[in-house]
Amino acid sequence: MEFRSARHTDNLKLIEEFYTKIIGLKVLFSFENHNDYSGVFIGKPGYNWHLEFTTSNHKAEHQFDVEDILVFYPTEKAEYDKIVEQIEEHNIEKIKSKNPYWNGNGIMIQDPDGFGVIVSHLKIK
Repeated sequence: MEFRSARHTDNLKLIEEFYTKIIGLKVLFSFENHNDYSGVFIGKPGYNWHLEFTTSNHKAEHQFDVEDILVFYPTEKAEYDKIVEQIEEHNIEKIKSKNPYWNGNGIMIQDPDGFGVIVSHLKIK
């Protein structure tokens, strides 16, 4: 099975920069003006999942709460440390998770759309 999480955004360029420069993912594919939508697929090459972000003339209407989060599990300490370094270098505010589990097992930040993103150290070898 493959997995794609898709979200419409009014901040496509900022979203792309956030997930590639801060989280360390790669642009796998992008498209322009396909049925009035442009977008980008972001993930890790060779994995069976990716994030899709689209933009169009229609305003994004997000309905989320503080527990709608994406959780990333870097598997190597160097990868985790690089993400933390990028978070600090870009002065991204670390926020407290409503779920206390994540406060002890990860770092929570927000992407440019305001969605929660957790980077967890639980899978580091």
